[in-house]
Amino acid sequence: MSIRRRGTAAGAALALCGAGVLLGIAATPAQAAEVSFATHCVPPAGITPVDGTTKVEITAPATAKVGDTVDVVWKFVQAASKNPNIIDLPANSVQPSGVLKAAGAQSADIAMQGPRQNPAIPKGGDMVLSDMKGSLKLTTAGEVTLTPDAYTVNAMSTDTECTPKETVQKAATIQVTGAGGGGTPTTTPTTTPTQTPTATPTPTATATGGSGGTGGQTDFTGKEVQIPYACKTPIGDKSATSPVQINARKNGGNFDLTVQFKKSVMDSPADIPANSVKPSMEVVLGGADKGTVHVEGPMNASPIKSGDPITIPDLTGTYKPGASGSSTLSPGVLTVKALGTTTTCTPTRTEVSLTLDTSQQPGGASGGTSTGGGTSGTGGTTGGSGSGSGGLADTGASDHGALKALGLVAGTAILLGGAVFTFMPGRRTR
Repeated sequence: MSIRRRGTAAGAALALCGAGVLLGIAATPAQAAEVSFATHCVPPAGITPVDGTTKVEITAPATAKVGDTVDVVWKFVQAASKNPNIIDLPANSVQPSGVLKAAGAQSADIAMQGPRQNPAIPKGGDMVLSDMKGSLKLTTAGEVTLTPDAYTVNAMSTDTECTPKETVQKAATIQVTGAGGGGTPTTTPTTTPTQTPTATPTPTATATGGSGGTGGQTDFTGKEVQIPYACKTPIGDKSATSPVQINARKNGGNFDLTVQFKKSVMDSPADIPANSVKPSMEVVLGGADKGTVHVEGPMNASPIKSGDPITIPDLTGTYKPGASGSSTLSPGVLTVKALGTTTTCTPTRTEVSLTLDTSQQPGGASGGTSTGGGTSGTGGTTGGSGSGSGGLADTGASDHGALKALGLVAGTAILLGGAVFTFMPGRRTR
């Protein structure tokens, strides 16, 4: 009895094995081949170009027919990279894209892209890049080879361009047979790139006003002024221009200030943890008064998901006048602390946003600072709107208060994105 059972089991096993062999013969197996090549990468401005070795694995069908659209996968076996000692990269903040070249029976550039998907990468940690995917429509019978080419690493909204320094060996081959019953098509090769959505601008309301007296009025609305900033970041000097407005509310002999940034909208390029972004500014006094007034906004209380707008509340503080007369208020030095780094931006030219009739208060601002922080300064000059390059996105809007931007200062966004990778030959990421 036991012998019969064993015989039955053995027969079933053989039958399953035979079925597996038949299935294996009938299927079109995918092939995976690995190649390595010397690579030259150019990070964002402020970081020195680096050289290293890239290892990738290309997966594609071994055989297909004319007219088929085949999917191919580019896997980074070894990015040969490290995150510089500048900033911790949050999870899901790095996205690769690149070109895979098809040659032989047909030629085409296959657009490849991976998801913005990575673990949190500490300063000095190995970079991890997601698998890239693309597709190719086969048009000609024969042998089609696939070879990796240039690729780009987007980290926190900035790009590092990487190109091969040597001839790269083919990584995969597809044997393409003719289409059943028909001739060989001669249509132009096509690729299927992945499109990245763009934000839709929303209209902005412009504040009016700019001066206030003492006769019964309590709320004073400043005018919106364009302020060009020169920013010092851990990865170099950057520039940005942002519209800024200073408003005030009379509180006894003092004034409660609110500083708003306008038209500075940017979706979060990565998952941002809570309590990681905090802005502050030194409002510059002029006219009758002298000194600065410190204003600041709270940190983000909740995590912000990639793709969601980053909302930073208004910057607020209290101005205690140190002189009687007509005093002016202008945007001054702006500081942004984000993910353990500090970016300091100084106006290259400022402009008066608000003028107030003030009465000197004991311990007021004249000749020094008002409510802490900052360096004494003088009133701003008047003039037209400033302009700058490489700076804040000026599409979209915020309502009364919120600056929806990781790019509060362009330098901040750039320093976050600038934490790309420094190649270290021989290092593995997986």
